[in-house]
Amino acid sequence: MADPNKGIHQYHAGVADGLQFHSPAVVGALEFDHNEVPPLDAAVLLIRSLPWIRGTVVTAAALVALLLASATAGAQARHPVSGRAIAQVMGYEGAAWLERPERESEERPSKAIKALDIKPGQVVADVGAGSGYYTVRLAERVGPTGRVFATDIQPEMLSLLRSRVSRARLDNVELVLSADADPRLPEGLFDLVLMVDVYHELARPQEVLRKLRASLKPDGRLVLVEFRKENAWVPIREEHKMSVKEARMELEAEGYRFDRVIGVLPWQHILVFRR
Repeated sequence: MADPNKGIHQYHAGVADGLQFHSPAVVGALEFDHNEVPPLDAAVLLIRSLPWIRGTVVTAAALVALLLASATAGAQARHPVSGRAIAQVMGYEGAAWLERPERESEERPSKAIKALDIKPGQVVADVGAGSGYYTVRLAERVGPTGRVFATDIQPEMLSLLRSRVSRARLDNVELVLSADADPRLPEGLFDLVLMVDVYHELARPQEVLRKLRASLKPDGRLVLVEFRKENAWVPIREEHKMSVKEARMELEAEGYRFDRVIGVLPWQHILVFRR
């Protein structure tokens, strides 16, 4: 089975690349938790054991400073309502994991699409669409009289998505380059706004939720598909999971009404909210 954390593990690659590390031992040493800055003495011991970088001696003090600066910059923020650690965004380099052949057998996205009960002619937003795995399936559901707006904050993801939409010959999909605090969607237009394994990564969730609520029709739905934090055996890193309690706390604080949990998926829950 493919590693479900591929593309989600967050390493200090910027420091490693900038210093031209090539040893797996060195890169592995940089995999400390973003929630904790490594103790100075531990970092010094690490650097003393690895004095050579492509033939250049780097002082322990300089490397320690770079490691600590990277750790501080990458520290996770927390949601002010639930206290949940906000996960870092999966980069476009992890797009292959989204498209892995075993995704259907592991996550049952076809069941998720069916459970959403999407009607022909509806207008749907796929927020944080990534490479478009769900986008094309949503476009097929709404049909030629409906529309799908697919958003992402990474231009590289939108480029992958554009190619996929073109290959599928879909003309009912609109691509939107969104921002951290603004999905850039029209107001009052959407029957459904969907986020699949996305909400927990929003850097500014409260602002995004307010914008999304304005984009919904009066009877519109906001649906989150998230890996279940309630089940420790679900094979994904903890910060990439959400509990029903956390989701309700955060969304109800922004005026959403909790509708229901749809529990048809093996690893995720489908959380339905109303405007």
